Amino acid sequence: MCIHTANFARKAAMTTKSDAIYHPGRSKGLIDIPRYLYLLDLLVKKEVRIRYRGSWLGMAWTYVKPITQFVVFYVAMGIFLGLGRGGGIQAYPLYLFSGIIVTNFFVEAFSNCTRSILSNAGLIQKIYLPRELFPLASLRVAFVHFFPQVIVLIIGALCMGWIPDFAGVIVAIIGFISVCTFAFGLGLFFGAINVFYRDAENITDLVAMVAVWLAPCFYTWQMVAAHAPRWVLEMYYANPIAISVEAFHRGFWLNATDRTFQFAGAWSLRLCESLVVAFAVLLIGEVTFRHLEGKFAQEI
Repeated sequence: MCIHTANFARKAAMTTKSDAIYHPGRSKGLIDIPRYLYLLDLLVKKEVRIRYRGSWLGMAWTYVKPITQFVVFYVAMGIFLGLGRGGGIQAYPLYLFSGIIVTNFFVEAFSNCTRSILSNAGLIQKIYLPRELFPLASLRVAFVHFFPQVIVLIIGALCMGWIPDFAGVIVAIIGFISVCTFAFGLGLFFGAINVFYRDAENITDLVAMVAVWLAPCFYTWQMVAAHAPRWVLEMYYANPIAISVEAFHRGFWLNATDRTFQFAGAWSLRLCESLVVAFAVLLIGEVTFRHLEGKFAQEI
């Protein structure tokens, strides 16, 4: 009797240990991503290929949209409203373009991450992969489109007299990390919600519409400060998009001017605030995503 009881206990312990190690259909979330980098690359290539299938211009559309936006906003803001003339913003075309490409990256990354789960419904229903791979692939596709625009920005900045400096480039890189993290966190959150409530897509469209106006792309922060109380300005700068746009202004625009422009607050403080907000959003997004991902296959 004792021997049988001991054997049963030993087998139960082994089963419990085995179950703790092997859980089909479960993952460790973002921690598991490094094990699937090859699949991530395949998803990125698939998404790019599908997006430009049957397109005559192909990747050239990467340049068409920001250039079109630039022309429209430069004519409206720079010429009609006079922000690019006289006592307006120095090197306004460079100021404008460096802000536009950051907000465009955020909008594309956030929108595509939100739609990524439903867009890959067939894969999710048929095979197991860490679900975070899909929004992460969308984030990388947004970067594929963003990188050529940065090249255009650098060439344009050099033509306008920009002199690169190490501190400015570091500020721009940290700002980009912040907006990447922020977009990915929001994408995880709304991507999970979108599986159950399609209203999430409409929310992303609204965010995309106002994002460009919630950052100093066309105007300066002093214009906000002149018409809003201090606490509104602090909330404005708690927005990682605004900080990232200003970081690109510091990195690629300031040295093309007489450098008399004053940014709001110390960069170390602003960048830290931005990173804290961005990673907090990422944490909330990942927790929500992990909580809901078990029901994705049956809800899609």
